[in-house]
Formats: sequence, C-alpha cells, structure tokens
Amino acid sequence: MTRERASGRWLFAVLAASAVLVSGCSAAVDPEKLPGVYRSDDGGQIELSADGTFSATRVTMRDGSDPVDFSGSWEYEDPGTKNDFVYLGVEDGGLGKTGGIQLYVDDQDTLYFRFDPDGPITQELNRTS
Repeated sequence: MTRERASGRWLFAVLAASAVLVSGCSAAVDPEKLPGVYRSDDGGQIELSADGTFSATRVTMRDGSDPVDFSGSWEYEDPGTKNDFVYLGVEDGGLGKTGGIQLYVDDQDTLYFRFDPDGPITQELNRTS
C-alpha cells in the first residue's frame, strides 16, 4: 500500500508540474488593456473603444478581397483553447450583412484576421496607441 501511495503522489506531482509549465507558456491577455488603435502595414485600422464599441477602416479579412469599413460592438473571448479572440458584432458597414467576426489576439499588442481558422493570417494589426 505504501508503494501505491508513493506512485500516486509522484503522478500527482508530475501532473501539477506539467500544468504549471503549460499555463506559463501562454501569453496572458488583459481584456481591459485591449482598447486602442491597431494598424496594419497596408492601411487597415481597428479602433477598440473602452465602452465596448469598435470601428474598422480598410480591413481585409480574406486574401484577394477589397478592404471594407464597418463598426459595432466588441467583446473579448477566451475559449480556453489556443486562440483567444475579440468577437466583433458588426452593426453597420460595408460587409453587406449584420453578423459577427473573430479578430484573433496574438498578444496584447497584435490582432489579426484569419478567414480560415487553420489557414494563413490575412491581415495583422499592431497597436499604435
């Protein structure tokens, strides 16, 4: 019985250490620090306001598509997986519909669009203010 207890303690210690290492590898994003202006090299811009609204100018969400402008409300989502994102609730603009879009969070200063969740980044925006 002593050997089983020792094995159980060892397993618990290994699992606890693994959890600490995995949690330490992910960059923590503070949603309260997300408001600001983010710009891409090609002239796109997203402004996330502290009141939960946003405006997007010259944003390209898909390769080969024309840039669009739109606005609405935003909310930070942490699904507990590898990709945290800002959910953009589109209320007005050039998308031709009302709906939602995921704006992925790389770190506190970098946001990006990815049309296909497993595909390449279509537009990266970096904090300017």
